[in-house]
Amino acid sequence: MISRLLLHASESKKLEDLISRMRLTRGLVSRYVAGTTLEEALAVTAGLKRQGIDVSLDLLGESVADLKESERATQEYVQAIKAIPGRVPGSTISVKPSQLGIVVDPDACARNLSTLLETAADHGVAVEVDMEHSSVGPGTLEIYRTLLKQYPDTRVAMQAAVRRTQGDLESFTEHKPRIRLVKGAFNETLAVAVQDKEEVTIRYQELSEWALANLPDPAFGTHDDKCIAHVKATAERLGVDRRDFEFQMLYGVRRKLWTELVQQGYRVRIYLPYGTHWYPYLMRRMAERPANLLLFLRSLIGD
Repeated sequence: MISRLLLHASESKKLEDLISRMRLTRGLVSRYVAGTTLEEALAVTAGLKRQGIDVSLDLLGESVADLKESERATQEYVQAIKAIPGRVPGSTISVKPSQLGIVVDPDACARNLSTLLETAADHGVAVEVDMEHSSVGPGTLEIYRTLLKQYPDTRVAMQAAVRRTQGDLESFTEHKPRIRLVKGAFNETLAVAVQDKEEVTIRYQELSEWALANLPDPAFGTHDDKCIAHVKATAERLGVDRRDFEFQMLYGVRRKLWTELVQQGYRVRIYLPYGTHWYPYLMRRMAERPANLLLFLRSLIGD
């Protein structure tokens, strides 16, 4: 119940305006957000790289209201792409279609993403496309399919909770897509997505088996011990080398586990958000782990 309420809250512009104006403790936001600027994010990334941990940079912001905002976000990502080779080689960028304008103009979103992919290819940087709410899911996959042939290293996130995910994956398996499998953190209806957490875990495990058996270089975005153990066991059973897939985790969540996995010989990549538009992202993190809600509430009253 609390998780559902927090997901609803993540979509409220009124709450976002209210809470964003409050004097939150710096420690709360910085636990999940690497900084407000690209320079701050690059500094955090460099520190993680020294520990053998890779990073995917995410500029916070989503559901832009007009194309000027989407073009501005695109140019900010271009700056990040150009900085990566010399500062933090091996890092990727993660982009949100709603931030690139898919809600306002899908064609403009496709052009913006194409610009990023072309720039990234020129600089040897890979791009990862986030999967957002189901309202933009089909459009996201349509754009991804169109660009995949020209930019085969592009990764797309797929949500285990969403009922159509297996069919979507099978529909473009022949193109050997690179995916990031996640459980899904958006407020969806029962018709669109499975609601029971245990059932979502089972679906995640089944899809992880399918990905390891059928796709190149799959990434598994999870902090769930059951899912991590299942991926490890499946890879061993199928003879998939530990360096031929990666675990992806969120900045600020289960830091000790990152190091443990690296020490075991697995690839680990941290999804590293930066920027000022942190509210929706933070609310979804609260929904995933309601225990963090107490910390959040204390920060609102200045405790």
